[in-house]
Amino acid sequence: MSQDVAVAHPSLLKTVAQTLVRIWLGASLLLAGAGHLTWARTEFLAQVPKWLPLDGDFVVLASGVVELVLGAALLFARRLRPQVGWAAAAFFVAVFPGNISQYVHGISAFGLDTDRARFIRLFFQPVLIACALWSTGAWAAYRASKRSK
Repeated sequence: MSQDVAVAHPSLLKTVAQTLVRIWLGASLLLAGAGHLTWARTEFLAQVPKWLPLDGDFVVLASGVVELVLGAALLFARRLRPQVGWAAAAFFVAVFPGNISQYVHGISAFGLDTDRARFIRLFFQPVLIACALWSTGAWAAYRASKRSK
């Protein structure tokens, strides 16, 4: 894309960036979901907080299925994009206690084998939430609905 097109159509750059982030997020969720159900199941199990009143293996399998559905929806559910964005953001909020538990209890998984690495990872969850809301237009749709009332 030439600079002239970028200057003339800044919204085009934003749309392309949103699309790339949404595709990255969808593909990442599909990969993580597959990992939950197969090769990374034990690592994900280590992140399930002990205080959760559900069987840890069930939580890993169920969250893997949710990740597969959300990943596919981010890639293919065009008409439901804002709703999928809110659902993905809610999912990232829901699994955040697992990241906190991993940090608090010093659990090594996914190469996060130091307190510093586990602590830094905590700051990526809000980024994932923001990516889900921005790349799907969920936040923009919410603001537009508030303006129209």
